[in-house]
Amino acid sequence: MDLLSNINKYIDHSVLKPFVTYKEIEKHCLFALEYKFASVCVNPFHTKLCYEILKNSEVKVCTVVGFPLGLTTKNIKIKEAVESVENGATELDIVWNISAFKSKDYTYVENELKEIIKHTPNVVHKIIVETAYLTQEEKIDALNIVIQSGAHYIKTSTGFAEKGADIEDVKLWKSLSKDRIKIKASGGIKDLNTVLAFINAGADRIGTSSTEKIMKEVDGNVL
Repeated sequence: MDLLSNINKYIDHSVLKPFVTYKEIEKHCLFALEYKFASVCVNPFHTKLCYEILKNSEVKVCTVVGFPLGLTTKNIKIKEAVESVENGATELDIVWNISAFKSKDYTYVENELKEIIKHTPNVVHKIIVETAYLTQEEKIDALNIVIQSGAHYIKTSTGFAEKGADIEDVKLWKSLSKDRIKIKASGGIKDLNTVLAFINAGADRIGTSSTEKIMKEVDGNVL
């Protein structure tokens, strides 16, 4: 019951579809205010609009960077991150360079993340590693690189790959991280039971666009 009553604090309410309108952004932000979610996660273009609605609340503005492919250059990612913070974001979900990582250019990957983090101090950084494209060994390497970068969270997925969050990956990272980093699970999380399973596996934050359905389930259980 206690977890159910506080489940809103785990949720990053994701509004990342490219066709979302200004009115829909406003509606999603008001919905987030009603339930007091951890954040509303939006594309950079919507950051300022989101901030204007959420600025006097506990609900954070979370903006994606390099989304969804992670293949813009380091300088573009830095500019995008800095501008997002200037526009009101206090959390950044950054897609790392998957191509560089798969090429084993770990130095580039880590340095890129460190540079973005250095240019945006005092905000929360979550690094999206897109687990759908990683081997088991790469998932371990990914965890170590993200920890070394100084980020606050490692995040499973963008939600745009063919596969989203896997509960076994969260368990793996939880066991290996020794609480050196937090974990955000996202991608394909569409109901309350799945949310609870990921939290119990070790996820500290849940990214989902199915929030309305999930909260209806929560309300039904709490009542």
